[in-house]
Amino acid sequence: MIGFYNYTVILTYMSLCSAVVGITQTFEGRERIAILCLLISGICDLFDGKVARHKKDRTDQEKLFGIQIDSLCDLVAFGVLPACIGYKMGFNYGLGLVSAVLIVLCGLIRLGYFNVMEEERQKTTAENRKEYQGLPITTSSIILPLLFLAKKNIPDEAYPYVFQGFMLALALLFVLDIKVKKLSAKSIFLMFTLAALVILGLWKFAPSH
Repeated sequence: MIGFYNYTVILTYMSLCSAVVGITQTFEGRERIAILCLLISGICDLFDGKVARHKKDRTDQEKLFGIQIDSLCDLVAFGVLPACIGYKMGFNYGLGLVSAVLIVLCGLIRLGYFNVMEEERQKTTAENRKEYQGLPITTSSIILPLLFLAKKNIPDEAYPYVFQGFMLALALLFVLDIKVKKLSAKSIFLMFTLAALVILGLWKFAPSH
């Protein structure tokens, strides 16, 4: 079989599988499960890079393969899945369609640009990246679940507009030339804790649809 198969790609594949499940659940009308899948994909992404770097004997081909599949997975998990959730929310025309298109398009542009710049960077240094250009697309896996958790505090008639507005803002931030500091190990732990609390909140308090 073509491709590379070792423990460094497991979390990336798990993230993709979770995203695909989330997409199917979106169109079954199970928004809460779809949001949980988005969050699970985000948790997998938090640690897949660290797992990959743990393997010191990776070939150059394995490293490049890891970069490519990570970005392809991210586009599905943090671009397509949020677009499907927003589109299915009952606001699937006008602003809803625009936000769905833009979050995928801007996510694609950001990830493609990252791949080009990361390949260039790795030719000149072996140091780990300290900052990103543009907001990482994975940010949607925390912001949108938190927004969904806050749904009960937002009027029903206003919520679709709020959700679509956040999607548009995320899309813009993906491609803006801003510097975003890479998370430290402590920050990743805090993000993981926050994600766990969001999962608990979604399961206990968020509406089932």
